Amino acid sequence: MQNNPYAKKRNTTKVGQPVLVLFNKPFDVLCQFTDNSTSPRKTLADYITVPDVYAAGRLDRDSEGLLLLTNCGKTQHQISDPKHKMAKTYWVQLEGNISDDALAQLSAGVQLNDGPTLPATALRLPEPDVWPRQPPVRQRANIPTCWISLTITEGRNRQVRRMTAAVGFPTLRLIRAQIGDWHLNQLAPGQFTVMDLK
Repeated sequence: MQNNPYAKKRNTTKVGQPVLVLFNKPFDVLCQFTDNSTSPRKTLADYITVPDVYAAGRLDRDSEGLLLLTNCGKTQHQISDPKHKMAKTYWVQLEGNISDDALAQLSAGVQLNDGPTLPATALRLPEPDVWPRQPPVRQRANIPTCWISLTITEGRNRQVRRMTAAVGFPTLRLIRAQIGDWHLNQLAPGQFTVMDLK
């Protein structure tokens, strides 16, 4: 049995030089490399020039900020598989001035239509020094806005937007600032940087 080559577990995720791409995804860009719609929309192919990488996780078209891409299946799995519960931090602009009670609800977990969310870290945030969004966020002149930092360990569809809506403060703008130990840092929208993985 030992000499049977088929008995060996093949690692199809191994690559010669694994890399990780940190990308600041702009607003209105699809989190994929192709788009078959009638009037093509912007995709990762308009920005990423590194060959053979693919997104580790997703970021909605109307969200901005940190997206990780890699050519390594093992790394992709560690980042995107929900069982690893990798923390993701978002800077969220909300309609209205969020209350202490709403922050406490977000931190404890809120009830969504697909079940309760896990506990999170929700904190008020001074308005971050970030790029102007194109197009600008539509704000109502007579309603104030505020920013929070929200760190979650799940990755449900449109989870952050659904969480803030559930506590009465709709999301106006959503920027992912951090995934695990990787941070957006000074990357401008559309910029990326490449790291070698050991």
